[in-house]
Amino acid sequence: MTPYLRPWRPDDADDCARACADPDIRRFLPLLPQPYTGADALAFIGSAGPTRFAVADRDSDRLLGSVGYHDDGTGTAEVGYWVAPWARRQGVATAAVREVAARGIDRLVLRTHPENGAGQRVAIAAGFTREGIARGGARNADGSRYDVIVWARLAGDPPGPSPRLIPDLPDGRLTDGTVTLRPIVAGDLDDMAALTALPEVYLHSVPPQPPPRERLLLRTAQAESHWLAGDRAALVIEDTATGEWAGEVGVFAYEPPTQQAMVGYSLMPRWRGRGYASRSVRLVTEWAIPALGLSRLVAGVAPDNVASQRVLEAAGFTRESYEKNRLPGPDGTRIDNIQYVLIR
Repeated sequence: MTPYLRPWRPDDADDCARACADPDIRRFLPLLPQPYTGADALAFIGSAGPTRFAVADRDSDRLLGSVGYHDDGTGTAEVGYWVAPWARRQGVATAAVREVAARGIDRLVLRTHPENGAGQRVAIAAGFTREGIARGGARNADGSRYDVIVWARLAGDPPGPSPRLIPDLPDGRLTDGTVTLRPIVAGDLDDMAALTALPEVYLHSVPPQPPPRERLLLRTAQAESHWLAGDRAALVIEDTATGEWAGEVGVFAYEPPTQQAMVGYSLMPRWRGRGYASRSVRLVTEWAIPALGLSRLVAGVAPDNVASQRVLEAAGFTRESYEKNRLPGPDGTRIDNIQYVLIR
């Protein structure tokens, strides 16, 4: 499949309507008419100006998607696109956005929904740099607003991909044959809620209280976004033999200038005492140290959490310091922390 940009034609209407009825397109382009009909497609095609293009397959000329940009007259333009379900995961969006970027626009802006990991990957692949979050930067059909991630590419920037602080896992997961680690996704919400509702888990968290479900919803739905931004690599621990959800492990508090990051983990009760935590910590550290260029990986443990101290020691960590009143405790108290470290 070789995508190219061409003007819209009336005979694109059926494929356009079919694509814009797709749930993902409707989710991330909430201002599209719903339901999206053939008449809507013809109206869109009829209004397409010189900066709105159909993305088509060069061999069959079938519609693959849409891309366009709006110039504000100051040398800055914003690009937007969608890709039909039958053309995804084949580099169509990246090729289309790169072709727009090659038109020499001084500053090209792209906005993505924080839960749209695929869209963020397109921005990275096309050489855009993440600039930040625009709070309430986009609007839903009901008038409510939602946050968007702002990306930009200057005319002189390399074609991409843009560098990333935290790379993807090799083959999308890590395993030692007993436990398997994979990135957290939105579907992990209920398991995460059950795990973080356990007192032995949330009392050792910051803050020491069960997180609201709304926060967990964002944490799971936007886990890929935080990974791509270099904030944290959040992983699910699974029993390899059964695929059952066993817990979580992650690398966070990453400091690229000092080459240090922190590791944290929690297990559901039925999986404790089997060495799963040590295996998981060992797997994630063996990946993270070379992949992130770390010299130090640290972990904090409560002084009374002897089991967790044994987990870290089994994974190769050594006790480094005892920190008095380091963390907030329940009811306004402060609690001590023991810091463990693994040196490259």
